[in-house]
Amino acid sequence: MDFVFERKVNYYETDRMGVVHHSNYIRYMEEARCAWLESIEMPFDLLEENNITIPVLGVSCEYKYHVTFGDTIEIMPYVKEYTGVRMTVGYEVKDKKTGKIVLLGETKHCFTNKDLRPINLKKIAPEFSNKFQNMMVQNTMTSI
Repeated sequence: MDFVFERKVNYYETDRMGVVHHSNYIRYMEEARCAWLESIEMPFDLLEENNITIPVLGVSCEYKYHVTFGDTIEIMPYVKEYTGVRMTVGYEVKDKKTGKIVLLGETKHCFTNKDLRPINLKKIAPEFSNKFQNMMVQNTMTSI
């Protein structure tokens, strides 16, 4: 996991108990995913210019610890699974100050054209596919 997205928690994102409301983590993961794609030179606008969309099929979160207003979180997205047609992005969210894991999550995606018809990225855009494939291999090797 090389890419780290930092984000400070806003007051309006907290609940009555002063902790981040659980629903905000889905937004945080999307913000991190967008910034991550930009960092690997695959921003959404470039993908869309190439008739590629990446809709979300599912989201899961395992909440481990809480953060509050003013805390800074670090979100590390990584390719967990990739087939060319589908991809699972994993997320590790940590409290920057304490290093505690706040959340482990994942989003499941498929690749489609603008008409939302499934495509195989390996065939349609091998240069993009290779990046995802290489990141998955690297992640697998570092977790062994």
